[in-house]
Amino acid sequence: MTMKHSGARKLQQVTNFYSSFDQLNGVHPWMEAVKDGFVSYKVRELQTGKVAYFNFILAKEMGLIPSDHPHQMTDDLQEKLIETFSLQIINEYDELTHRRIDPDTIRPHEYMATRYLQLQHSNKQGKTSGDGRGIWNGTVYHRGTTWDVSSRGTGVTCLAPGAVAAQKPLKTGGTEFGYGCGLAEIDELLGASILAEVMHLQGVRTERVLCVIDLGKGYGIGVRAAQNLIRPAHLFLYLKQERLDNLKSATDYLIDRQVMNKAWDIKSKGSAKYDEMLHEVSKAFGEFTALLDTDYIFAWLDWDGDNVLADAGIIDYGSVRQFGIRHDKYRYDDVERFSTNLNEQKQKARLIVQVFAQMVDYLKTKKKKPLREFAHHPAVQNFNKVFDNKRAERLLYRMGFNETQRSHILAKDGLFARFDKEYSFFERCKVSGNTEKVADGVNHPALYNMRTIMRDYPKFLQDSPLPFEKRWMTENNFFKTVLSGFAKNRDARMGEKQRRHIENFQALYRELVQTAAGKNKPEHILKGISDRAEKLNSEKRITGNALIEMVEEIITEKKKGLSMEQIQKIIDKLVFEQNGMPEIPTGRFYKELQQTPAVKMDLYARLLSLVEEHKESI
Repeated sequence: MTMKHSGARKLQQVTNFYSSFDQLNGVHPWMEAVKDGFVSYKVRELQTGKVAYFNFILAKEMGLIPSDHPHQMTDDLQEKLIETFSLQIINEYDELTHRRIDPDTIRPHEYMATRYLQLQHSNKQGKTSGDGRGIWNGTVYHRGTTWDVSSRGTGVTCLAPGAVAAQKPLKTGGTEFGYGCGLAEIDELLGASILAEVMHLQGVRTERVLCVIDLGKGYGIGVRAAQNLIRPAHLFLYLKQERLDNLKSATDYLIDRQVMNKAWDIKSKGSAKYDEMLHEVSKAFGEFTALLDTDYIFAWLDWDGDNVLADAGIIDYGSVRQFGIRHDKYRYDDVERFSTNLNEQKQKARLIVQVFAQMVDYLKTKKKKPLREFAHHPAVQNFNKVFDNKRAERLLYRMGFNETQRSHILAKDGLFARFDKEYSFFERCKVSGNTEKVADGVNHPALYNMRTIMRDYPKFLQDSPLPFEKRWMTENNFFKTVLSGFAKNRDARMGEKQRRHIENFQALYRELVQTAAGKNKPEHILKGISDRAEKLNSEKRITGNALIEMVEEIITEKKKGLSMEQIQKIIDKLVFEQNGMPEIPTGRFYKELQQTPAVKMDLYARLLSLVEEHKESI
């Protein structure tokens, strides 16, 4: 056999081994379903870049690589990833200036940048907005499930806020107009790859990062994947524009995808299916928002349905934060406007459900009614009910009670409500003073750290040698335990008001334990509660500020020669630290992270120290 034939055979083997990536060729069913729902672009292969991160676990779930593929990058896999994802659009500026592009690098299919509603655009009907720096790579089908895949950082589109403000085509990479560069910064992409997988492991519905391509000079391409990347905003623009046919096509597409993926159980045909969809949406957003509230996750929800998935999940990690304590006065500074805050997420999510109710009515009656008429719609009322139930369930879960114990507590009329009143007193207190400017916005820090008392109090009850009815933590110890690091000197003085709430909190907590025990003695369930609470309120929880500094450390080491392999291992190990939350399935492929070999331990130790340093931060 000649060397030429041997090389050809090797290329054919590699092509077949990673042929699943060939599905991602720019063709997407949205292009047929909603013909006015996107702007199409020719795309060229950059034929450059290096893989900075690859989510092996996600790739196996999607069937893109074999389930027994080693958890390490190979030359052949990297070559395939660069070929598939290192792309840039040929935009209006390129066409206008007759940019010279090697025709051999141009992909055969055009890729789409989708249209959707965005509040930062002056046009509030979605006529100018959508994917400003991203394209959709296509879909992947595996074992009865369809996945969406899209990339950001692939060039500036005509839907970018900067391009609209400039009123002219923009060159990719230009910085004259805000949100008009078309590129993505590598630190943003690496941060999203960590936080998205952490959210997934905590049971939060979310997009996930499949791959990050490092293009050099601080920029890269981030590839996201989810079983459905459609946002409410993809539908709402047609509602605002009163384009019934397009709205029906987009909504039918969403329903069909969700039913096909067995995410929604919708059996009706005709207009009745929209009512069933509305019920699914109402339930999903109620549960999702309650989880954000109890877990202190800020995701900038607003009525346009832009920064959220249509099935209620996180998308766009640029402004997402996981707080260490309840910083519910934090607002993200987005240059021209401030974001909503954690307290407002419930009302904004409820408003999204209200818009969905208006949309369904429009689909059924062909007449658009004012939004205010749907303020008390049954779907909105259901959202409120689901939110309250899920919040109670999630808070008790965070406290360490198992499913049976939670059901006992919630079955006792009024018990949780009385405890929640005392819990909320501490959780929502703020340090003395006013709102202050922080690195990326404004905040008024929380005075108390409820995660510490949820972790330490059941352990105190468990370790005490006294009979259960006499196990009381002293007021001073309780106060010191719950006080956050943001407290000022004047905040650290305990008054009569605090003493009263400490006494009530302990009495009601003990009643929760007694009720949870059922026919057992309270002492018999304390160890289980304590063990769960310690894991669920770990100080290893990665906050937003910690993540920013961790990524900065990784990039600094990368510039000194840290390899992609080491970056991959560090990210995997950081993610694995968030693994193993009780009752939340993680999937069989996460077991592979247990065998992750040692990383650059001095850097890893520094990253963990940053987590500790920022455990209470935004």
